[in-house]
Amino acid sequence: MVAITYDIEIPSAVPAAKMFKAMVLDADTLVPKIMPQAIKSVEILEGDGGVGTVKIIHFGEGSHYKSAKHRVDAIDEDNLTHTYSIIEGDALAGALESITYHIKIVPTEDGGSICKNRSIYNTKGDAEISEEKIKEGKEKAMAMFKAIEAYVQANPDC
Repeated sequence: MVAITYDIEIPSAVPAAKMFKAMVLDADTLVPKIMPQAIKSVEILEGDGGVGTVKIIHFGEGSHYKSAKHRVDAIDEDNLTHTYSIIEGDALAGALESITYHIKIVPTEDGGSICKNRSIYNTKGDAEISEEKIKEGKEKAMAMFKAIEAYVQANPDC
């Protein structure tokens, strides 16, 4: 197995705690509401939303994929960190064992935040992931973050 890692940092004017709430704690209901073309629905298969919870994500019409099974590996509301893995589904494209995401929302001096996202693609055997695939993943992460940010800015009481 080979692990391919990439990091992305996305600045936001939204305060860190508010961004974490929207992007992590409320994401299962918020993302299908604001980006139904990307994610149609999320359902919990086992667990209570905390560590060890397994969810199935049903992708929307605008996605190349049908579904993915997602496991919560760690969540820390005090430090605004969240780790989860895609462990099954056509999003793994037959070449990946899993994809693990480490997310940390960091407050900035101006009252906003920076989303730090490390993605680790764990390949099956010697399988390779193209730069195009990694670029596509970065672009999707950025688009989702910006959509959540715009929603939070337009709905400050959410």
